[in-house]
Amino acid sequence: MSQTATMAGSAPAQGSQVGTEPRGPRPKPFFTPQKIIIYSILVFFTLYFLFPLYIMVVTSMKTMPEIRFGNIFAFPSQINFDAWVRAWTSACTGLTCEGLSPGFWNSVKITIPSTIVSIFIAAVNGYALVNWRFKGSEVFFAILIFGSFIPYQVMLYPLVMITRELRIFGTLQAVILIHTIFGMPILTLLFRNYFASLPQELFKAARVDGAGFWRIFFEIMLPMSLPIFVVALILQVTGIWNDFLFGVVFAGTQNYPMTVQLNNIVNSAQGTPEYNVNMAATVLTGLVPLIIYFVSGKLFVRGVAAGAVKG
Repeated sequence: MSQTATMAGSAPAQGSQVGTEPRGPRPKPFFTPQKIIIYSILVFFTLYFLFPLYIMVVTSMKTMPEIRFGNIFAFPSQINFDAWVRAWTSACTGLTCEGLSPGFWNSVKITIPSTIVSIFIAAVNGYALVNWRFKGSEVFFAILIFGSFIPYQVMLYPLVMITRELRIFGTLQAVILIHTIFGMPILTLLFRNYFASLPQELFKAARVDGAGFWRIFFEIMLPMSLPIFVVALILQVTGIWNDFLFGVVFAGTQNYPMTVQLNNIVNSAQGTPEYNVNMAATVLTGLVPLIIYFVSGKLFVRGVAAGAVKG
């Protein structure tokens, strides 16, 4: 009886001890050697890329005497935005001293139609190459992809002759046309791969229900294609806004985009170099691509993963 009672009385104690033991893997410490190395590398490269931006912003808020006799890395003793105002309104960009504002609006006039038209055409191309294959579609796609590897400089002289014959050389229309054409190959590749990753059952079900080419495109494909549209938007806006070559060759002196006018400000031979104005003009020129990247960064990563890997 005593042994039975002892065993009966000891059973709950053993069970409670087993039940209180932790289960699963032990929690790992946050600071492991691998994480320390990874985060150290990330911090290093972050500072490496942000340091020039810091120098530009800090220098643009200094006066010229402080720049000449002070430390380039030091924060300004007194924040001054006069250089920003001059860069926007009165900096000399060649024969005129109207600042970057005319070039900004020229860049807007070039970027908006070029981006919209090239993305729409590339989206239709990618959709047709995946879902509405026609005879010779693979050859057409191969030619498009080959076009993305041709250097721009090789095509300059033929494009000058073509735009001259079309009587648009030296106008904004010439730059818009060229950016639209050169943006289509890589955008078509992205859209083709993205549409190929979507479930084909949706397309087939819509065809059974009697939907046609454009109805399927606008009502089914486009609502599911926001990430790849963001990727195309960022690529086109960044490429067109930062372009210098096509702007200086085809736009004409009255229609220079912002990058060309920035070059004229920085390389102006009139007077002494004003480094604060040059830095302010540089930051102003790069604000639009920076804002777009910060606003749509997550969608950009999603779209690249879907449109550049799958398919």
